[in-house]
Amino acid sequence: MKAISIQNISKSYKDTKALDCVSLEVGRGQLFGLIGPDGAGKSTLFRILTTLLLADEGEAFVDGLHIEKDYREIRKRVGYMPGRFSLYQDLSVEENLSFFATIFGTTIDENYDLIKDIYVQIEPFKKRLAGKLSGGMKQKLALSCALIHKPSVLFLDEPTTGVDAVSRKEFWDMLKSLKEKNIAILVSTPYMDEATLCDKIALIQEGKILKIDEPEAMMAQFERPLFAVKTNSTYQLLNHLRLQSFTHSVLPFGECLHLVTTETLSPESIQEQLRLQGFIDVVVSKIRAGIEDVFLDLSHKAGNHA
Repeated sequence: MKAISIQNISKSYKDTKALDCVSLEVGRGQLFGLIGPDGAGKSTLFRILTTLLLADEGEAFVDGLHIEKDYREIRKRVGYMPGRFSLYQDLSVEENLSFFATIFGTTIDENYDLIKDIYVQIEPFKKRLAGKLSGGMKQKLALSCALIHKPSVLFLDEPTTGVDAVSRKEFWDMLKSLKEKNIAILVSTPYMDEATLCDKIALIQEGKILKIDEPEAMMAQFERPLFAVKTNSTYQLLNHLRLQSFTHSVLPFGECLHLVTTETLSPESIQEQLRLQGFIDVVVSKIRAGIEDVFLDLSHKAGNHA
């Protein structure tokens, strides 16, 4: 039995289709990432799975329980950390944790072993009001509150949005240790670099699943030649490359452009061709596709088929 099983879930808000026949499965002890930009439908799916919202079509099971028929039992078994910090700002760290433990009929001491590695980092500030914590500390408190009743399935909706890079890394280290305790974790994020930290991912865009696979497999399956192109005239080169016959797609990535070609070319031949066309300082190198490259390529294909 899978920890989460979703079968053709759809949801619309008036004329906007937030989810369009979404299907996926998450195993026990698996860290599964739902990767997509804002507005892709991630939060809507989380609200449906945590029984806060009804789907228009399809069905889903969480910990073997039907999300509509068994919603009361599901709420006892899952931990949910919404995207926006939703704890009580005017209660202290300790008071928030005690409150959530009481709601679920447990105590901090009873399940302390599950949250110890996380809570020990904020315990020195247990008397501080939650509203006075830093972003990283709020994140750790929210995760502790989501875990205090020992859930079998954990839902984390964009948990690292708005926190610093160090806190983001610490958070993902925590998730790795949690999955070893056989907790199924479904985490959503708009950050493509976090995708490689998951066991398996689903790429979602405009309510549709583009692809589901292990991150490494997904990157290895990228079919077309991919190049990093650097120049001091980035904007001019971007517009120039868009007009070339060998260009499948070209997009800015930080300090360089990622060029996908329609044919197999060497970096040297592309570089020489561009230099002859006036881009003297251009440097071209062949690179391996990342998750963001895969996502953009699939989005491009989906747009062409629409």
